Amino acid sequence: MRKLRIGTALFTVALLTGLVASVQAQSSRCADCHIANQQAAAPNWSGFALRHLQEWEFSPHSRNSVGCDKCHGGDATTFEKFQAHRDILPARSPASPVNRVNLPKTCGTCHTGPFVSFQKSAHYKLLLSGDDRGPTCSTCHGEVGAHLLSPASLENQCNACHGPGRPQARPGRAEDARLLMAEVRSARTRLNEAQSIIRRIRDKAVRAKFEEAWRQAEVPVIEARNAGHEFVFDNLKERLDRATQRTEALMDALANAR
Repeated sequence: MRKLRIGTALFTVALLTGLVASVQAQSSRCADCHIANQQAAAPNWSGFALRHLQEWEFSPHSRNSVGCDKCHGGDATTFEKFQAHRDILPARSPASPVNRVNLPKTCGTCHTGPFVSFQKSAHYKLLLSGDDRGPTCSTCHGEVGAHLLSPASLENQCNACHGPGRPQARPGRAEDARLLMAEVRSARTRLNEAQSIIRRIRDKAVRAKFEEAWRQAEVPVIEARNAGHEFVFDNLKERLDRATQRTEALMDALANAR
């Protein structure tokens, strides 16, 4: 009886392992098929589509098993062409989840905080109005790569619409965005330094106390990041000041605890 139970347990573990592996494989099945059949897809295949796939392959989306179907739709459980592409709409279709107007809502299914803030922005209202100048998620973050702009890149992106001589010129706006983005990155760097120190604390009770303080310091950093998508820089600055105060207090406490 004991051998039977052990055998059943081993079979169950093997079955669950196989199911997990199957789910993981399915998450990139669309990309696997398209990469393997580039020539067969001609003449509809394009250099842009290949770059799109390659960008996804090296992106945080790929590393977190966010497959093509999560945004484009379709059936990622099959290699049968008709079934796999069922209900997929071209990006130009107003009903497509990757249409530039719908993209914030699609991205917002995972990136809730940034989406909520973006809906409050003048940028979002311009996008919904049908004005082609209205930015969407891919304007700053790329198509699928989830790029995080550097402060200098953000300034350049803002100047594309608000720089000198532009129809929507707003002097100093892009520079303000760059400086605040640099502060957000600095706050995150300090938090990472604190986290590295906390992980080396051997006393579990002491480490737990500092981990809670770290989480409290991280909250305004996350809020600042989200507020950046609203493009109301006063709100962003307020949260950054709070993050700096909490992080420096945490670093001082860590220094005195040594």
